[in-house]
Amino acid sequence: MRKINSLLITLLMSTSIMAQNPFLSTPKTPHGTFPFNELKNEHFMPALQEGIRQHNAEIEAIVNNPDAPTFDNTIVALERSGMLYTKVLTVFYALESAETNDGMQKLSLEFSPMITEHSNSIMLNEHLFNRIQAVYEQRDKLKLNTEERMLLQKTYDSFARNGAALPADKKERYKELSKELDLASLQFAQNALQEMNGYSLLITDPAVLSGIPENVLAAAKKSAEEAGKEGWLLDLRATCYTPVMTYADNRDLRREIWMAFNTQCMEGSSYDNRELIRTIINNRLEIAKLLGYSNYAEYTLRDRMAENPDNVYNLLNQLLDAYTDKAKEEVAEVQAYADSHGGYFKIQPWDFSYYSEKLKNEKFDLNEEMLKPYFELEHVKNGVFGLAGKLYGLKFTKNEKIPVYHDEVEAYEVTDANGKYLAVLYTDFHPRKGKRAGAWMTEYKAQYKDEKGRDSRPHITIVMNFTRPTDDKPALLTFDEAETFLHEFGHALHGMLSKGTYASISGTNVYRDFVELPSQIMENWATETEWLNEYAVHYQTGEKMPAELVQKIIDASNFNCGYLCLRQLGFGLQDMAYHTITTPFNGDVLEMERTSTAKANVLPDVPATGRCTTFSHIFAGGYAAGYYGYKWAEVLDADAFSVFKKNGIYDKKTATSFRKNILEKGGSEHPMTLYKRFRGQEPTIDALLLRNGIEVKK
Repeated sequence: MRKINSLLITLLMSTSIMAQNPFLSTPKTPHGTFPFNELKNEHFMPALQEGIRQHNAEIEAIVNNPDAPTFDNTIVALERSGMLYTKVLTVFYALESAETNDGMQKLSLEFSPMITEHSNSIMLNEHLFNRIQAVYEQRDKLKLNTEERMLLQKTYDSFARNGAALPADKKERYKELSKELDLASLQFAQNALQEMNGYSLLITDPAVLSGIPENVLAAAKKSAEEAGKEGWLLDLRATCYTPVMTYADNRDLRREIWMAFNTQCMEGSSYDNRELIRTIINNRLEIAKLLGYSNYAEYTLRDRMAENPDNVYNLLNQLLDAYTDKAKEEVAEVQAYADSHGGYFKIQPWDFSYYSEKLKNEKFDLNEEMLKPYFELEHVKNGVFGLAGKLYGLKFTKNEKIPVYHDEVEAYEVTDANGKYLAVLYTDFHPRKGKRAGAWMTEYKAQYKDEKGRDSRPHITIVMNFTRPTDDKPALLTFDEAETFLHEFGHALHGMLSKGTYASISGTNVYRDFVELPSQIMENWATETEWLNEYAVHYQTGEKMPAELVQKIIDASNFNCGYLCLRQLGFGLQDMAYHTITTPFNGDVLEMERTSTAKANVLPDVPATGRCTTFSHIFAGGYAAGYYGYKWAEVLDADAFSVFKKNGIYDKKTATSFRKNILEKGGSEHPMTLYKRFRGQEPTIDALLLRNGIEVKK
């Protein structure tokens, strides 16, 4: 009897714990937003396990359906399966980037093999694939609309490209490789974060810090105090690293910080990523070959606008040809400036930003410190929200009843011109120890229509690492940070304005080299006088930015555009080099980086340094064989914005066309079809060259 009671008590306790799990109950929050205030680390694993169990049951129901396979009972049923599983992973990985902790990092290592195994159990399910294939083979006879045809094509391709058609022995090898790849990519990202978080440089002599802006020094002082030290504690986060490289008068300090940044996760580090890079690219190569491709880029680019490696290299080489002379002229100009101001040395990478900034100041009488008082975060936010209002009729209302995952995060209800609810937008602006570097947009809930046709609206978040406020100043952004805000907000618009039926092809679920168009086009407004005049006011006086300062921003907008273009092309060339190998790579990853980027490198090479060991975009993110997409999208955004320039930057007809043909459509049609519907033609690089003041070669 005691044994029975003990089992009953255990069962009741287990049921109680599950009932308290926020993933396993319907949230009583505005718009069904996730109850972050109730979430604990211990909720993730049981929720994931339950999500896997439910998903497996749903897959079994599809496979065992006695009826002949149809679009609805197979493709749509599969699309709508795994809701809990997706929810758990969406929340977990969004938080793992924005607000991680030791417990979550441990969980992510435990999750990785579980997720890979579960994904493989579905993707390599022969009976499920047979049903999908049966529907796919009937596609020309089915009366499907454009969106349904795209879902069918994407579903079939995702299975075929993930090993569903492989023989049994190759399926097993595919499983092994994908599991190893996921773990290696995860470890790569964690190593990069740990290495960055683990570095600090204590400065006790204020003279060493000459030139560094006050707000950066205030933050460094505060970091030292929190660490129980006297002085200023510098680190490798962008909010410290970038201003040190740009403003620090002490060349030895610049060199020390630059070397620390560019030797992360290399030989001698506890977080050495070099072997992981070899594992990642070789596993990707073997996966591609298993699936019948000669290299990983060929495999990846099948569902990109670029379509194949030749087209990628064609773009990169076109831009190299157009911008290299300009970049060399810019470096020579910076070298001459340094020489005339007592440099007497060949410009090194740790010198370029410093002397470039001084040259820009002299040429245009402009520097970041002059601009920052006009880019107070709240003003920028109101300006960006207001721009969305002018273009698309959107309104943003802060709602403090929506739970957030950190007290710095704010949540907004987004409504359209008629007051109709569209989305929830979370904003998270400042760096923290648990937040990875950079800026990004993601979602806690995608947009879709349920089985009754009801529109389930999205929950979107934009996360950045902007300069923090100090004790005596609000958060004052650099011009680059203001541009970054516009960029990520463009991604958010893509998610918030989605009007699709299926989550897997709604919002930002588009081809990787198309996803940056909605974000990068927004950056164009950053240098538009009409928009700057509306929000850029001095945080102390409330006075508008003077017209001459606005003009200086415009005049300086193309400063070093050649150098910056080649820098991006270097990353793209490096990415393609790693992913166009056709035989296993066991060489030196730093040498691979050096040789692949040589054509785009206009500064001296520094031995035993590089960026590959922290290049998370391609080794831990979704940009493998896709980093070129930033330049591809830049071509698109310049071409697309030329329509706004012609018709007016607030032109409602142009904005409505961009919204209906690009932002609302998600991945429901091929992106080139959508682009040509908006633009009326395929893009060329001419608009980008014109914007940058580069001569168009005929």
